Amino acid sequence: MRCICIFTGTRAEYGLLCPLIRALKAEPNVTVKLLATGSHLADANGATWHEIADDGLVIDERVEMLMDSATDTGVYTSMGLGIIRYGDVFRRMAPDLLVLLGDRYESFAAAAAATVCKIPIAHLHGGELTYGAIDDAFRHAITKLSHLHFAATEVYRARIIQLGENPDRVFTVGSLGVENIHMLELHEKAETARLLGIETRAPYFLVTVHPATLSMKPSEVQLNALLDALDSFPDHLVVVTGANADAGGLAINRLLAQQTARQPQRYRFRMSLGTKLYLSAARDAAAVLGNSSSAIIEVPTLGVPSVDIGPRQAGRTRGESVISCDDETAQIVAAIRRALSPAFREIAARASNPYDRPGTTARIVRELVSLDTVCALNKTFYDLR
Repeated sequence: MRCICIFTGTRAEYGLLCPLIRALKAEPNVTVKLLATGSHLADANGATWHEIADDGLVIDERVEMLMDSATDTGVYTSMGLGIIRYGDVFRRMAPDLLVLLGDRYESFAAAAAATVCKIPIAHLHGGELTYGAIDDAFRHAITKLSHLHFAATEVYRARIIQLGENPDRVFTVGSLGVENIHMLELHEKAETARLLGIETRAPYFLVTVHPATLSMKPSEVQLNALLDALDSFPDHLVVVTGANADAGGLAINRLLAQQTARQPQRYRFRMSLGTKLYLSAARDAAAVLGNSSSAIIEVPTLGVPSVDIGPRQAGRTRGESVISCDDETAQIVAAIRRALSPAFREIAARASNPYDRPGTTARIVRELVSLDTVCALNKTFYDLR
């Protein structure tokens, strides 16, 4: 019996992993252990472990490692604490394989601990670029600590190989999040509006803003530019989700709460919508705004315009339905106006999504189940010829 530990530290990451968790649990020779940590366990970030429980999944290990301080000091202290506590869990659990997704510092800490514990790592969404966030460095570091790689596009697969990983262990599978859209039965429009607390016919923007952790601008300055821009569109409501647990995230959430208190008729602020409601809200939105990867990876499959604001996602492959702009009010206003134009809405409705590939979950499961975990630990550097 193969024991596979699946690691989740954020609401977004869990939403992507959920179909994979269920598929692995259906495998007769696999035992799945779910480790929940990071912002899942933090009340300030919505205590999203409840979403896992509501899905009927058992959390096998809960690892507290997130400091209350959403500062640089809080982040690297959390990382150190995470390495210690994840290492203790891995020693006790002794999984045959660890599955990590993405580029968070929590995941990097888990990868470091697993490496010392001689546990092979399977990594999803490596090879991507986000020049505006420290996650970019964590992602590439996790790639070098991993033994099996599932890239979302061919470009990302090539980059993983460029980092010295053996092509035989690097697979292009598309995005779990995009496959999720095809598989999930989303809410009807009226039900989505009811859950969001808005009128069914009311036009709205769906907004998510996270700290751009390599930017010299304070998070509040970046967010205020967007809030000022939204004042130019008074006929649209604003549905906002909370920021992540990066340094500056709490400041963003405080500002969003204040804005909602000032304009309660227009703003709806929720720390987390959960996967199904988020995707339903995105489908019915006039546009999706902010700097979250979901606006680039998942939303294009819904045929809805996205406006990616600021440097956080710079470098990430994007389709025709995504408009990019600087985090200056005038540029944001211009980008939103373009997104709302009939001509661009038609482009978004017809645009293809570079992250959309059939059979994502099935391909990942096949490789996870068949990997020789003993031989996998012995990596060699693959030189480009």
